Amino acid sequence: MSGAEAELRARAAEKILVFDGGYGTAIQGYGLSEADYRGDLALEKDQKGHNDLLCLTRPDVIREIHDAYLAAGADMIETNTFSSTRIALADYGCEHMVAEINLAAAKLAREACDLTASRDGVRRFVAGSIGPTNKTLSISPDVNDPGFREVDFDTLKDAYREQCDALIAGGVDFLLVETCFDTLNAKVAGMAAREAAEAAGREVPLMLSFTITDMSGRNLSGHTITAFWYSLRHLKPLTIGANCAFGADKLRPYLAELAKDSDALILAYPNAGLPNELGQYDELPERTAELIRQWVDDGLVNMVGGCCGTTPAHIAAIARAVAGEPPRRIPQVEVKTRLAGLEPFTIAA
Repeated sequence: MSGAEAELRARAAEKILVFDGGYGTAIQGYGLSEADYRGDLALEKDQKGHNDLLCLTRPDVIREIHDAYLAAGADMIETNTFSSTRIALADYGCEHMVAEINLAAAKLAREACDLTASRDGVRRFVAGSIGPTNKTLSISPDVNDPGFREVDFDTLKDAYREQCDALIAGGVDFLLVETCFDTLNAKVAGMAAREAAEAAGREVPLMLSFTITDMSGRNLSGHTITAFWYSLRHLKPLTIGANCAFGADKLRPYLAELAKDSDALILAYPNAGLPNELGQYDELPERTAELIRQWVDDGLVNMVGGCCGTTPAHIAAIARAVAGEPPRRIPQVEVKTRLAGLEPFTIAA
């Protein structure tokens, strides 16, 4: 067990830990121009909206956001690398910059955490953010050709591995595979993360976060949250949970289901409600915190934060709402054969 994992587990046994909030929302608040995104880089495509590139061209912006979340009470922040695989970066013609972006992002988050810890003596943790990419292994994008895939297993694994290598080199404590809309993509990312940690010669625990795509409670590849857990529990993740998709009120029943069957820590970070007709999030920090407090009262979570639409004000409100409250107790899960198709299946003794 790594030192970071041991310390996080010890603290998670005593309190509910706080994760950070959304980065897209925070970046939008700066009103950046295309020139801000591009900087002095000679890139052919328009870079406006390429948030991950700001780790190179406007590191001051990303560092300010990290600092704001830490000041709000976050115990863990993530790197600004949600779309920093070769596959996702191709949309901006930046697929050759994977190592550079991820390394810079990890160092920015690491420096922010270490400086905060130097002031109060409390360690803060860095999670390397690994998004799902814009490709899926499980579903054809062509309704006329169900067998067609835009990417294959090995290509996707190589892309994830390249990102994981750079994040680890930059000093992250954990690797967070988040917004998992395709369970097979998550499996590949988990494999790449394990291989990268082994190659680096150090333990880098894995974190996994499911995302629900509709009110049926399934991800895009059709799995329920428990089926997702059963499909990935062999990776022995440090945390399992859910993010994005809905607000905290809609996520509650799925967390309740997962909390019963998982012997990992539960991390959940919802959106600030649902977006309005303009795509903006109106849920106030106090409301998000109130809804998350209901999870806490029901003993469902070990770590909480925010996703789309959440700000440092949301994280500060969440931190106040969970302060001094007991964390979820990790259950002793009976040893059984647990399998999953789209639904979970347990073979009883």
